[in-house]
Amino acid sequence: MTAYGYRPPGAESDAVPYAGVATVTNGFESAVNTSERAIVKQLNGFFGFIGEAAFIGSGAARRIIQGDISLRDTVTQMALIGVNSIPIVLVTSAFSGAVLALYSAELFVAYGAGNLVGGGISLSVARELAPVLTAIVVAARAGSAIAAEIGTMKVTEQIDALRSLATSPIQYLVAPRFLALVIMLPVLTMLAMVVGSFGGYVVALASGVTSASYLDSTRVWLTLYDVLMGLLKTVFFGMFIAVVGCQQGLATTGGAAGVGRSTMNSVVISMVLIYISNYFLAYFMFGGKTPGF
Repeated sequence: MTAYGYRPPGAESDAVPYAGVATVTNGFESAVNTSERAIVKQLNGFFGFIGEAAFIGSGAARRIIQGDISLRDTVTQMALIGVNSIPIVLVTSAFSGAVLALYSAELFVAYGAGNLVGGGISLSVARELAPVLTAIVVAARAGSAIAAEIGTMKVTEQIDALRSLATSPIQYLVAPRFLALVIMLPVLTMLAMVVGSFGGYVVALASGVTSASYLDSTRVWLTLYDVLMGLLKTVFFGMFIAVVGCQQGLATTGGAAGVGRSTMNSVVISMVLIYISNYFLAYFMFGGKTPGF
């Protein structure tokens, strides 16, 4: 309306589209702001996890190097993490080696290369199957248990009670589990290598491969270097499982539901780290190396 009270024709109808445009613009800006906040939150969580994991891992390593760790607690964790995981590790490794032989043995024999089956299976088990499968099994079994146990202690304020008694949670809870995983995971992997190769051996014999050719190709292709590097992989995997499980447990909030989230996150993050690190470790350890040399 003008200063003299005159309203131009169509003025009211023209105002509606502009109001609609303003509404759409405000909605778009609101969505963009929400997305930005979500991205910032994710980045803060990611870098927060990196910082907490680095602090926990370095603190546990320092305690172990200084000898400031309970030997009794460490042995207890070695039994819970390592000894109790033996049955499932052996079953998983045996049938994984058997499946590998099931697919490869018949194909190799059909093309007249049956004498290569033993070396191929043993090499695959030593380099990849045994270390990775053992780490995955232990992450699912022991890593989740670590996160659940420490998470329950956190939500019930037992961690705060430890701090009030001038006891470091890293010394009392993290360091024994860290050392137990670093020690027991290579031991479990060594057993998995033997059982996985034996599982492949049994299936290969049923597929027409002779025992002598299987063992001869294993001796030619599989070297001590392959076995040692496969065991060395699991040292890194054990560190990842221990640090992630303890970090998720110590960061637990929200009662019983929070414990469940921490347990799930511990398994998922550990598995992702195992698979990602396995590629880089395999590249630096075996990249361009001819088997048997």
